Order: sequence, then structure tokens, then C-alpha cells
Amino acid sequence: MSISDQVTMFYNAKPHIFEKAKYLRENMTLAELKLWELTKEKKIRGLRFRAQHPIDIFIADFYCHSLKLVIEIDGGIHQSSEQKEYDIGREAEINHWGIKVIRFTNDEILKEIDKVIDIINKICIQRKLDLEKI
Repeated sequence: MSISDQVTMFYNAKPHIFEKAKYLRENMTLAELKLWELTKEKKIRGLRFRAQHPIDIFIADFYCHSLKLVIEIDGGIHQSSEQKEYDIGREAEINHWGIKVIRFTNDEILKEIDKVIDIINKICIQRKLDLEKI
């Protein structure tokens, strides 16, 4: 991997972030596994999504580099006020890189996956159009 790939795809993520991302890929939650089955191998609009992808000091649940799009899956912990505050700051940092973040709950993934995939498809279409304007 070249230095420019390190900067552009991983946004200067350090080695320990890659190690943690690998661990998270090997220990995905049920909701993450379900969404991964439907996003891997370019199953959504021919787009490549990466699971547990390093971005700077963060790890995105799913990332599509060509659209600069992150998909986050929020478990119950994300309902606490402290975690919500952290998520807002984290999302702002990721947005700083020009990356859009969308969020779904575990329940949405596990109980309404068809609706989730439909939303992701629509967002991917719009995101591609938005990036073409830049």
C-alpha cells in the first residue's frame, strides 16, 4: 500500500487502529454480520464496502471509499447520553474528511433489513450525484 493510499483511504490511521479493526472484523456483532452479508462483494449498486475500516483514529463499521460513505450500526450503548455526545463529536471529525455518516440501530438491521437496504441504495444514488457536483 502506498503512502497516498494510507492518507486517502485510511486518513492517516495508525497501526494500532488497524489491529483493533482486524479484531473487530473477526468479532462482528450479529447485526454487523447480517449487513456485511448484504454489502460485501459489491452487492449494493456494485459498490465496494469495507467492514471495520480505519479512518484516522476511528473505525467505521462499514465504509465505501468511492462514495466517502460510512454506515454505522448502533447497539444499545449508543442510547446513553455520554455515548450520544461521543458519537456526535466522532461524526463531526469524520465529516471533516468529507465523509458522510449514516446510522442504523441493531434492531433496524435485524428486523427491517429490506427497508435498511432500500435506504442505503437511495443514499448511495444521492451521494454519487452529490460528489459529481464537486
